[in-house]
Amino acid sequence: MNIVTLETERLILRPFNENDLDAFFRIYSDKKVNQFLPWYPVQTKEEAKQFYEKRYAHSKDYRYAICLKEDNIPIGYVNVSMNESHDFGYGLLEAYWRQGIVSEACRAVLAQLKKEGLRYITATHDVRNPHSGYVMKSIGMSYNILMKNNGSLKISWFNLECISTILMKGITLSIKNTGRCMRIISLKKMYNDIIQKGCI
Repeated sequence: MNIVTLETERLILRPFNENDLDAFFRIYSDKKVNQFLPWYPVQTKEEAKQFYEKRYAHSKDYRYAICLKEDNIPIGYVNVSMNESHDFGYGLLEAYWRQGIVSEACRAVLAQLKKEGLRYITATHDVRNPHSGYVMKSIGMSYNILMKNNGSLKISWFNLECISTILMKGITLSIKNTGRCMRIISLKKMYNDIIQKGCI
């Protein structure tokens, strides 16, 4: 994936590289940053290197390092998968929480995705992590459903400017579109898959 470096008032958003290993380790070894994410925090720099090589080095997804302009050292990340769900996620070291940094980074990434023609994104957060939901709401995402995933309750969101509603299995899904017509059949398939796996 050829990721365009982005800048905001305070931030540089760019790909991680091998020179970021120390910062990468700090982010992915932090228990608070990774508490509600589907992986265990890495324990060593070697594990961090393996994690980087597996998920970042040759990824086809959008994977941005969040860096302050003053030093260009990663303090967090914003990721968007390029599979059908276009799952949107982010993390930030605790020292930088509640300063609007993640929201600022996410808005810049979403603006770039829209320029590149991505039609929608989805995101979830654990019900025990409401601050993540505040970020999703602040960048224009809309609450949709409550689902169960591996024993944990997750809140699902879609990003949208135009809102459509479909009914499926008694569940109402408010679907947001970033500007173009959305492939509703694609989302129906995604949620049918979730239902079949017993997540809802």
